[in-house]
Amino acid sequence: MQKIILASQSPRRKQLLEWAAVPFDIRVPDTLEDFPPNTALCDIPVHIARQKALAIQPQVPETSIVLAADTVVVLGEQVIGKPVHREEAVSMLWALSGQVHRVITGVVLRKGNEEISFYDSTEVAFHPLTLEQIEYYVDQYKPYDKAGAYAIQEWIGVVGIRYINGDFYNVMGLPVSRVLQALRKW
Repeated sequence: MQKIILASQSPRRKQLLEWAAVPFDIRVPDTLEDFPPNTALCDIPVHIARQKALAIQPQVPETSIVLAADTVVVLGEQVIGKPVHREEAVSMLWALSGQVHRVITGVVLRKGNEEISFYDSTEVAFHPLTLEQIEYYVDQYKPYDKAGAYAIQEWIGVVGIRYINGDFYNVMGLPVSRVLQALRKW
């Protein structure tokens, strides 16, 4: 497989590609994670991923494959981003407690002027969480770089997730099997 350029600083995406034995280098894009108003929820992470890929593409050979991804958590019709501080992380997890939400990851693969883009959506249900559980998780794991203020593979996922419907690895930040299927096209 051709080595790809991962346009991400996410340790989880790095780990998932390593688990899949995908050769890659990392380039961290300098982009804002914003999107135009009235963007459809499933298009938000694809838009942000595209911005990341386009920011990296001029720095790599035209024959390189750039992989960018972005993950958002959606509760009802509200996008829940990354918390800035402890109180916001606690508030986000309190809102997710006992609820079903969606985790949507947008993926963009670019090679020259060619692009493959898609999103993957996974439904996640939390058990009702106590404030003590939420505060313990936030204080121990400091989930400030995570959409929705949690990582499913950490303590909160082990004790707090009631079920998921969809790709577990999508919730971690990259639907790896779909990425591998898309990479076969090149």
